[in-house]
Amino acid sequence: MSIGITTYGVYIPRYRIRVEEIARVWGDDPIDIKKGLRVLEKSVPDRDEDTATIAVEAARSALQRSGLAGADIGAIYVGSESHPYAVKPTATIVAEAVRATPELMAADYEFACKAGTAALQTCLGLVAADYIKYGMAIGADTAQGAPADALEYTAAAGGAAYVVGKNHVIAEIEDTYSFTTDTFDFWRRQGEQYPKHGGRFTGEPGYFKHVLAGARGLLHKTHSKPEDFDFAVFHQPNGKFPRKVASTLGFSQQQVKQGLVVEKLGNAYSGSSLIGLASVLDVAEPGSRIFMTSFGSGAGSDSFTFRVTEEIGNIQSQAPTVAELLAAPIYLDYALYAKHKNKIVL
Repeated sequence: MSIGITTYGVYIPRYRIRVEEIARVWGDDPIDIKKGLRVLEKSVPDRDEDTATIAVEAARSALQRSGLAGADIGAIYVGSESHPYAVKPTATIVAEAVRATPELMAADYEFACKAGTAALQTCLGLVAADYIKYGMAIGADTAQGAPADALEYTAAAGGAAYVVGKNHVIAEIEDTYSFTTDTFDFWRRQGEQYPKHGGRFTGEPGYFKHVLAGARGLLHKTHSKPEDFDFAVFHQPNGKFPRKVASTLGFSQQQVKQGLVVEKLGNAYSGSSLIGLASVLDVAEPGSRIFMTSFGSGAGSDSFTFRVTEEIGNIQSQAPTVAELLAAPIYLDYALYAKHKNKIVL
């Protein structure tokens, strides 16, 4: 019996801020920023939204797509680098909100932007070992960027939830592979509000080294070639990096197009690659094969291959799609954006 994704759900706040508005405040050239990052705007959480509320909405959306109830879930793992509490799990909040059974495995994960895919691997292992029937993996963030820092143009909000099981599988998880090193490209110490990063150092030694190694490792492990896949999704810190890594590996831009949501979303950190995967699942057909590689600073990558099954058509229209969630945005000026992001403390 195959193991894989049985349902999925996404939540993206409706508020947005355009790149031009941030550039206006700091005196940057918006044309250069958009050309360099290939991002037009990013999502902004409402004042009463955080990683917990985003994770809850994504989890509810996943259950809405299927016939599952919260009580069917045997484990919930929430990956994020912006958990609302330093000491208090987000996973328990999600479990209570979806009415999961108290007889539940639950924990929070943190590995920069790949904590959600680490949670997905954990659920895969628990289901494969028959410890649980269904496990829920969530990647969600309200990413932080200091005022005037380059991160401010892309650090966004959003999340995705995936249920892994053996019944009614919509996308079989064929295999997974990880690549990890101790690379000091991005960090935030306890008590600091904003993360620090190594500037351009985060590119080659961080993102590209790990994404390329993780992707090549899985291609080698599965004896696969880029042309064997219909879609490819890579972590999206901006619109430039995933396009470059896809080209380097031999994937076409057409394979990447559907999952590349960063232009209107920004970088949702732990939700980034998982929202991209959801965008692909929204349109995928039975038999489609999907390649995905996440990335988390610090640093590591998780790669997966999926094969879409006949079950996909039963759930695609049962909850909002990524395209629908990105539609009808409400735009903020910088002052309201700063208020929403608590850059202005009252």
